[in-house]
Amino acid sequence: MRHKKAFRKFSRTPAHRRAMFRNMATSLLWQEHFETTVQKAKDLRAVVEKLITVAKENSLHRRRKAYDYLQDKAVVHKLFAEIGPRYKERPGGYTRVLRTRVRPGDGAELAIIELVEGKVQKSTPKKSKAKVTAKAKSYPKKTKETKEEAASKAAKPKKSAAKSKAKAKAKTATSKAKAKTKSKSKAKAKKS
Repeated sequence: MRHKKAFRKFSRTPAHRRAMFRNMATSLLWQEHFETTVQKAKDLRAVVEKLITVAKENSLHRRRKAYDYLQDKAVVHKLFAEIGPRYKERPGGYTRVLRTRVRPGDGAELAIIELVEGKVQKSTPKKSKAKVTAKAKSYPKKTKETKEEAASKAAKPKKSAAKSKAKAKAKTATSKAKAKTKSKSKAKAKKS
Protein backbone atom coordinates (compact mmCIF):
# COMPACT_ATOMS: atom_id res chain seq x y z
CA MET A 1 0.00 0.00 0.00
CA ARG A 2 1.25 3.47 -0.94
CA HIS A 3 0.09 5.42 2.10
CA LYS A 4 1.66 8.89 2.51
CA LYS A 5 3.49 8.65 -0.83
CA ALA A 6 1.67 11.35 -2.74
CA PHE A 7 4.51 13.10 -4.57
CA ARG A 8 7.49 12.09 -6.65
CA LYS A 9 10.96 12.64 -5.21
CA PHE A 10 12.87 12.92 -8.53
CA SER A 11 16.01 11.52 -6.80
CA ARG A 12 16.57 14.89 -5.13
CA THR A 13 16.74 16.15 -1.58
CA PRO A 14 13.73 18.20 -0.39
CA ALA A 15 15.72 21.45 -0.71
CA HIS A 16 16.81 20.59 -4.24
CA ARG A 17 13.25 19.61 -5.19
CA ARG A 18 11.85 22.88 -3.83
CA ALA A 19 14.49 24.90 -5.70
CA MET A 20 13.75 23.01 -8.92
CA PHE A 21 10.02 23.72 -8.69
CA ARG A 22 10.64 27.37 -7.79
CA ASN A 23 12.77 27.75 -10.93
CA MET A 24 10.26 25.94 -13.10
CA ALA A 25 7.29 27.92 -11.73
CA THR A 26 9.14 31.18 -12.33
CA SER A 27 9.94 30.15 -15.91
CA LEU A 28 6.39 28.97 -16.64
CA LEU A 29 4.78 32.16 -15.38
CA TRP A 30 7.28 34.31 -17.32
CA GLN A 31 7.18 32.42 -20.64
CA GLU A 32 3.68 30.89 -20.24
CA HIS A 33 4.89 27.56 -21.70
CA PHE A 34 7.99 25.35 -21.85
CA GLU A 35 9.06 21.76 -22.36
CA THR A 36 10.01 19.35 -19.56
CA THR A 37 9.39 15.73 -18.62
CA VAL A 38 5.80 14.57 -18.17
CA GLN A 39 6.28 13.75 -14.47
CA LYS A 40 7.83 17.12 -13.64
CA ALA A 41 5.08 18.90 -15.60
CA LYS A 42 2.37 17.05 -13.68
CA ASP A 43 3.89 17.92 -10.31
CA LEU A 44 4.59 21.52 -11.37
CA ARG A 45 0.94 21.94 -12.32
CA ALA A 46 -0.15 21.86 -8.65
CA VAL A 47 2.45 24.47 -7.66
CA VAL A 48 1.57 26.92 -10.43
CA GLU A 49 -2.19 26.57 -9.99
CA LYS A 50 -1.87 27.50 -6.31
CA LEU A 51 0.16 30.59 -7.25
CA ILE A 52 -2.40 31.69 -9.83
CA THR A 53 -5.19 31.23 -7.29
CA VAL A 54 -3.25 33.45 -4.88
CA ALA A 55 -2.90 36.08 -7.63
CA LYS A 56 -6.65 36.33 -8.28
CA GLU A 57 -6.92 38.93 -5.52
CA ASN A 58 -4.31 41.68 -5.45
CA SER A 59 -3.45 42.38 -1.82
CA LEU A 60 -0.20 42.98 0.03
CA HIS A 61 -0.44 39.70 1.91
CA ARG A 62 -0.95 37.70 -1.27
CA ARG A 63 1.88 39.50 -3.04
CA ARG A 64 4.21 38.65 -0.18
CA LYS A 65 3.19 34.99 -0.41
CA ALA A 66 4.09 35.06 -4.11
CA TYR A 67 7.40 36.85 -3.45
CA ASP A 68 8.19 34.15 -0.91
CA TYR A 69 8.01 31.43 -3.56
CA LEU A 70 8.90 33.09 -6.88
CA GLN A 71 12.41 34.40 -7.49
CA ASP A 72 11.83 37.38 -9.73
CA LYS A 73 9.95 40.61 -8.99
CA ALA A 74 9.03 41.02 -12.65
CA VAL A 75 7.36 37.60 -12.63
CA VAL A 76 5.36 38.48 -9.51
CA HIS A 77 4.27 41.73 -11.14
CA LYS A 78 3.19 39.85 -14.28
CA LEU A 79 1.38 37.28 -12.14
CA PHE A 80 -0.71 39.92 -10.38
CA ALA A 81 -1.09 42.37 -13.30
CA GLU A 82 -1.86 39.97 -16.18
CA ILE A 83 -2.24 36.33 -15.22
CA GLY A 84 -4.36 36.69 -12.06
CA PRO A 85 -7.00 38.94 -13.65
CA ARG A 86 -7.05 36.73 -16.77
CA TYR A 87 -8.22 33.75 -14.70
CA LYS A 88 -10.44 35.67 -12.26
CA GLU A 89 -13.62 33.89 -13.39
CA ARG A 90 -12.04 30.48 -13.95
CA PRO A 91 -12.41 27.99 -11.06
CA GLY A 92 -9.09 26.18 -11.47
CA GLY A 93 -7.51 24.27 -14.35
CA TYR A 94 -5.15 27.03 -15.45
CA THR A 95 -2.49 24.78 -16.98
CA ARG A 96 -2.37 22.13 -19.69
CA VAL A 97 0.16 19.31 -20.16
CA LEU A 98 0.65 18.14 -23.75
CA ARG A 99 2.88 15.14 -24.42
CA THR A 100 5.29 15.88 -27.26
CA ARG A 101 8.10 13.37 -27.84
CA VAL A 102 10.58 10.95 -26.33
CA ARG A 103 14.02 12.37 -25.57
CA PRO A 104 16.64 10.47 -27.60
CA GLY A 105 19.34 10.45 -24.94
CA ASP A 106 17.53 8.73 -22.09
CA GLY A 107 14.11 7.83 -23.48
CA ALA A 108 12.24 10.20 -21.14
CA GLU A 109 8.75 11.27 -22.18
CA LEU A 110 8.66 15.02 -22.72
CA ALA A 111 5.68 17.33 -22.51
CA ILE A 112 4.86 20.99 -22.94
CA ILE A 113 3.22 22.62 -19.95
CA GLU A 114 1.39 25.83 -20.76
CA LEU A 115 -1.19 28.21 -19.42
CA VAL A 116 -4.62 27.76 -20.97
CA GLU A 117 -6.72 30.56 -22.44
CA GLY A 118 -8.05 32.98 -19.88
CA LYS A 119 -11.81 33.08 -20.11
CA VAL A 120 -13.87 30.00 -19.45
CA GLN A 121 -16.83 29.32 -21.69
CA LYS A 122 -20.00 29.07 -19.69
CA SER A 123 -21.91 25.98 -20.64
CA THR A 124 -25.47 26.53 -21.75
CA PRO A 125 -28.15 23.99 -20.97
CA LYS A 126 -29.18 21.84 -23.89
CA LYS A 127 -32.45 22.81 -25.52
CA SER A 128 -35.14 20.30 -26.14
CA LYS A 129 -36.09 19.36 -29.69
CA ALA A 130 -39.51 20.96 -29.36
CA LYS A 131 -37.97 24.39 -28.77
CA VAL A 132 -35.53 23.97 -31.65
CA THR A 133 -38.26 23.02 -34.12
CA ALA A 134 -40.40 25.94 -32.97
CA LYS A 135 -37.49 28.30 -33.62
CA ALA A 136 -36.82 26.77 -37.00
CA LYS A 137 -40.44 27.38 -38.01
CA SER A 138 -40.31 31.01 -36.88
CA TYR A 139 -37.39 31.94 -39.15
CA PRO A 140 -38.44 33.50 -42.47
CA LYS A 141 -37.88 31.32 -45.50
CA LYS A 142 -35.71 32.46 -48.36
CA THR A 143 -37.69 34.11 -51.13
CA LYS A 144 -37.06 33.90 -54.84
CA GLU A 145 -35.71 37.44 -54.82
CA THR A 146 -32.91 36.55 -52.48
CA LYS A 147 -32.02 33.52 -54.59
CA GLU A 148 -31.97 35.69 -57.72
CA GLU A 149 -29.83 38.28 -55.97
CA ALA A 150 -27.41 35.55 -54.94
CA ALA A 151 -27.26 34.29 -58.53
CA SER A 152 -26.59 37.79 -59.85
CA LYS A 153 -23.84 38.31 -57.25
CA ALA A 154 -22.26 35.02 -58.23
CA ALA A 155 -22.37 36.01 -61.91
CA LYS A 156 -20.62 39.34 -61.35
CA PRO A 157 -17.20 37.87 -60.47
CA LYS A 158 -17.35 35.77 -63.64
CA LYS A 159 -17.74 38.92 -65.73
CA SER A 160 -14.86 40.60 -63.99
CA ALA A 161 -12.72 37.50 -64.55
CA ALA A 162 -13.56 37.62 -68.25
CA LYS A 163 -12.71 41.33 -68.36
CA SER A 164 -9.38 40.73 -66.66
CA LYS A 165 -8.56 37.98 -69.18
CA ALA A 166 -9.38 40.34 -72.05
CA LYS A 167 -7.18 43.05 -70.54
CA ALA A 168 -4.32 40.57 -70.15
CA LYS A 169 -4.64 39.54 -73.81
CA ALA A 170 -4.65 43.18 -74.89
CA LYS A 171 -1.51 43.87 -72.86
CA THR A 172 0.32 40.91 -74.36
CA ALA A 173 -0.73 42.00 -77.86
CA THR A 174 0.56 45.54 -77.28
CA SER A 175 3.81 44.26 -75.81
CA LYS A 176 4.29 41.97 -78.86
CA ALA A 177 3.62 44.90 -81.22
CA LYS A 178 6.19 47.03 -79.37
CA ALA A 179 8.73 44.22 -79.57
CA LYS A 180 8.20 43.96 -83.37
CA THR A 181 8.69 47.71 -83.86
CA LYS A 182 11.88 47.62 -81.80
CA SER A 183 13.25 44.72 -83.82
CA LYS A 184 12.39 46.53 -87.10
CA SER A 185 14.14 49.70 -85.90
CA LYS A 186 17.24 47.67 -84.94
CA ALA A 187 17.27 46.01 -88.36
CA LYS A 188 17.07 49.42 -90.09
CA ALA A 189 19.92 50.71 -87.92
CA LYS A 190 22.12 47.75 -88.95
CA LYS A 191 21.42 48.31 -92.65
CA SER A 192 22.41 51.95 -92.56
